[in-house]
Amino acid sequence: MAKELAKTSPNETSTKGLVEVFTGDGKGKTSAALGIALRALGHGLRVHIVYFMKGDFPYGEQKILSELPNVTFARFGYETFVDPANVKQEEKEEAKKALEAARKAMCSLEYDIIVLDEINVAVAWNLVDIDQVIKLIGDKPERVELILTGRYADSRLIELADLVTDMVKVKHPYDKGTLSRKGIDY
Repeated sequence: MAKELAKTSPNETSTKGLVEVFTGDGKGKTSAALGIALRALGHGLRVHIVYFMKGDFPYGEQKILSELPNVTFARFGYETFVDPANVKQEEKEEAKKALEAARKAMCSLEYDIIVLDEINVAVAWNLVDIDQVIKLIGDKPERVELILTGRYADSRLIELADLVTDMVKVKHPYDKGTLSRKGIDY
């Protein structure tokens, strides 16, 4: 087995790429995906992150990611939050662009890992069609790892995934009035 692992180049995964879903109402979904991305980068793998509904907001990880080799990202959406009861057409258009960018990156075979951050919410709030996400998963090249994050993961995505983690909120400082903290929560 050691000889087999030694034959694997730094830019190749030693196993088939899987589909992972991080969902639930607890904190840590994006953090888990970024942790995998960081680990992968440490092994010379190539990572692309597509941010759904996160637009131009200054998320801390994007600043450092832009300085690292072998990682790229694309942001779609607006700085303001989407109102699920009043989704605007331009928000749907941004989500559609994000899905198209994800497909292009995934099918390019330039990346070992593709992270679709907040795609589960985009599906739940009808910014993107679940059938298009299912098709994306079905078209995934065998060696590409695909990670989907966000609350409200559709049961069909959970069924298709190889790994599903449901982040359960036990306690959160927001419940006591502590707002999101720069460098910790974003």
